[in-house]
Amino acid sequence: MSQIILINVSGRDKPGLTSSITGIMAQYKLTILDIGQAVIHDHLTWGILVQIPQGKESSPLLKDLLFHMHELGLQVGFDPISPQEYEHWVGGKGKARYIVTLLSRTIAAEQIARVSSITAAHGLNIDSINRLSSRVSLERVTGRDNACLEFSVRGSAPDLDALKADFLHISSELAVDIAFQEDSIFRRNRRLVVFDMDSTLIEAEVIDELAKAAGVGEQVAEITEQAMRGELDFTESLSRRVGLLKGLDESVLEVVASQLKMTEGAETLIKTLQGLGYKTAILSGGFTYFARNLQQRLGIDYVHANELEIVDGKVTGEVTGTVVDGKRKAELLQMIASQENIRLEQVIAVGDGANDLPMLSVAGLGVAFRAKPMVKESAKQAISTLGLDAILYLIGFRDRDSV
Repeated sequence: MSQIILINVSGRDKPGLTSSITGIMAQYKLTILDIGQAVIHDHLTWGILVQIPQGKESSPLLKDLLFHMHELGLQVGFDPISPQEYEHWVGGKGKARYIVTLLSRTIAAEQIARVSSITAAHGLNIDSINRLSSRVSLERVTGRDNACLEFSVRGSAPDLDALKADFLHISSELAVDIAFQEDSIFRRNRRLVVFDMDSTLIEAEVIDELAKAAGVGEQVAEITEQAMRGELDFTESLSRRVGLLKGLDESVLEVVASQLKMTEGAETLIKTLQGLGYKTAILSGGFTYFARNLQQRLGIDYVHANELEIVDGKVTGEVTGTVVDGKRKAELLQMIASQENIRLEQVIAVGDGANDLPMLSVAGLGVAFRAKPMVKESAKQAISTLGLDAILYLIGFRDRDSV
């Protein structure tokens, strides 16, 4: 019976190591069953599982490798693997695989300890950990840096809802975001991203800004909060708020539009998505005047929002056409996906309010962005710690992949 040996190598990295080591293995006509390599701060960790041809002795190979590693200044270890152990390992291939993404401004040991503890408690094993964010200079600490680790895990968790609840709990406790996704073919093959506008692509609620100009800021803000918390039907809340704007001069819209501030990471995200060939859309319960303004600034492909009626230069207090509420947002998402021949599993939806939940639920990846607690708990994923560009990490994008 042929022998199986696990070879572990560590030491300072240098060009040509893999070539020289596998060159010796080639002389002995070894079969490579598995291989992996990682380099952290110029230090190499390298593992390879080899099968020695039947009838051949392992001693000459191990002697040659040991001598060669000594010449290179590397540490090496050899572990024999029984056929039973190997077959057990092969049998694990069919287990479900997931991706756990840890998002923060800086990564602390406690965060990794808690995440790994939860995965283990729910029967999942970590296969690999990768850093997706850029290296951060100690001399340029801004407080606005992104830090992201991606854990590849496998296993059969008995209660995924309980697992996600545990992650949500420590997210709040440690001021981090933790995303948990099935590692499916669609995770890295999204093609359409749809956004809410107010408090998502932009930092403000436009209707609140208009209300301030109309002198009804407090009344409208309270209604907005009720709607965002899900305490008030969106269509009713929109009607009540817009009614309070009656008589507002049309020129105020231009002033408000010029003062709107983009959300952190929004422009980076949109530019990157466009460079990767994604389609983008704004599906907003706000107003088309402002959504069109953003469309021109960012190059958004589709815009659907509410039409604020203006007659003789004055806001009438009415909206025209079909109201874009939560249900309508989900319908529009599906319509655009169908039009672009894109599967729903390939759609990302991003929003912050209760009226965004329908579209977040039908998208393959629904992200509650800096959302109210009720929305965070209901959405598939949530980002509160970083900017909008953190969504790129959820699709496996690395900072060094910038287009």
